[in-house]
Amino acid sequence: MKEELGALSFTKNFRSATAEEWYVFLKHYHDPKTGGAAGKAIIHYDLQGNRDVFINTTIIFDDPTLYEDHLQPLVYAIADELVNRLVGYANTLLAVHAGANSFEAEYVR
Repeated sequence: MKEELGALSFTKNFRSATAEEWYVFLKHYHDPKTGGAAGKAIIHYDLQGNRDVFINTTIIFDDPTLYEDHLQPLVYAIADELVNRLVGYANTLLAVHAGANSFEAEYVR
């Protein structure tokens, strides 16, 4: 787990004024079709007026190896690290799509 988190990297692909898409690269996991990014993170900023900001984050893993039950702690750790790095301390709803390891979470300041 420490090795994967240490090698975790991502690149940004701007989508719109209120959403970003990031490709997620891991050391040992890749998209089986392209050999590229293991997944993607989509961050959608739901702006409500000028005082309430809530962020919806979706992480989709493309490497089916990450769907295996024994890798659930790794999927959770990667998702948590991505939220910490890409979203920070904002209120966030998180949806992770990783087969049997899919989950939802809420981060509140």
